Amino acid sequence: MNDVPNLARDADDRLYSPEVRSALAGFAPGEDTGVLEAAAAVRAAARSLEALRSRGTGSRGLSPGALDILMRLHAGSSNIKDLAASAGVSSRNVTGLVDTLERAGLAERGPDPRDRRAVQVRITPEGRTWLEEFRRPSQRAMAALFRGFTAAETTQLRHLCLRLAENQYHLTRHLEDR
Repeated sequence: MNDVPNLARDADDRLYSPEVRSALAGFAPGEDTGVLEAAAAVRAAARSLEALRSRGTGSRGLSPGALDILMRLHAGSSNIKDLAASAGVSSRNVTGLVDTLERAGLAERGPDPRDRRAVQVRITPEGRTWLEEFRRPSQRAMAALFRGFTAAETTQLRHLCLRLAENQYHLTRHLEDR
């Protein structure tokens, strides 16, 4: 559905997409489409955030995935397995992202002092500089994106999005156990 939505306000002065509502009414005639509309709104918001993030990282030569790993390394060195677990992706995926960061001079591999079979990844001074230069414009972009939101609203939004993620996790586990 449309990335630049034509939005309207309902009787309670809440935003909605007439196009999405109409499409969903045809999909589920006579049924309440509230949760379907909410899911469509979450997808639209996620696409918007990802587009903004891709624009910001792409102009600096990094994918959003590589940025995720670099930000995790800013907190301290880690091995590939732990990076993958914290990012919620495969070790193979992280290996490719670390390769990209290494080629850019933003991260480096070295021996893991706790496990000689493992590789430790750490951010370089160039990586720290890159993140610092990226941080300020990112903060300005997020401030503009969340303009007009109260602190309570951003906290509530975070909470609701994480509840969705948590419910999806439990649903996936339930379906896998069947």
